Amino acid sequence: MHEPKVVLVTGCAKGGIGYEYCRAFNEQGCRVIASDIPQRKDDMVDYDSDKIETIELDVSSDESVSSAVDGVISKYGRIDLLINNAGIGSTGPLAELSLDAIQRAWEINTLGQLRMVQQVVPHMASRRQGIIVNVGSVVGKVPTPWAGSYCSSKAAVHAMTNTLRVELRPFGIDVVLVVPGAIRSNFGNSSLENLRNNDWKLYKEFKDSIAERARASQGSKATDATMFARHVVKKVLSRKPPKQIVFGHMTGLFTVLSCSPLWVRDMFFNNRFNLNKIK
Repeated sequence: MHEPKVVLVTGCAKGGIGYEYCRAFNEQGCRVIASDIPQRKDDMVDYDSDKIETIELDVSSDESVSSAVDGVISKYGRIDLLINNAGIGSTGPLAELSLDAIQRAWEINTLGQLRMVQQVVPHMASRRQGIIVNVGSVVGKVPTPWAGSYCSSKAAVHAMTNTLRVELRPFGIDVVLVVPGAIRSNFGNSSLENLRNNDWKLYKEFKDSIAERARASQGSKATDATMFARHVVKKVLSRKPPKQIVFGHMTGLFTVLSCSPLWVRDMFFNNRFNLNKIK
């Protein structure tokens, strides 16, 4: 009988997609290590399975990442799958958004994933097997107004993942890029919460439009997070995991936009986020 696969997932507080990844991997018989920052540890306590363990892990800290990964390996002997899910929203016009806010988005969304990868790869390479799943976004390919810092952090994830896929192949490590569309979660509320501290100057008259962008992924047609997670997990655990998994509401629209001339894309976003109303 096969031993259950050991899966480490980042960003697993309740209400987010990471929480649903943990449940979906557990349904498939995996041993799941759910992780999040210490401040959100209490949001992970009600997993109803003894095969899901919760640990503290801050992807923006070298020390935290090193300690968490070493702890999992010393306890279970291996990490079969790493799911780089931890991420934060970052909304606001690039000409005014503070560099601290932009840096924080990059530190968590981009370097956080790479920090995890660098810690896990030597172990996976020594066993000549492992799967790394990096979570990008449709806006990593087609950036939108009012979210340039988030979009660019995810565009970097796409570029890094495409590089890692080739660089890690000689060591038997598969790298998968997940490209979610609009998935229903607490992501929009968190992004809106972060907006409250901003007092735009140049973009004062676009305040409502900027807030609309913060919750844009949470419309009534957004894909259910449980369904999304189950779809991704099934693909990742298949005999030959795909290089890329694109799934969720609005992925079709963004595929069309990615193939469209720039003037078409600009016109669409100008209309969608009221940028054609400049006085």
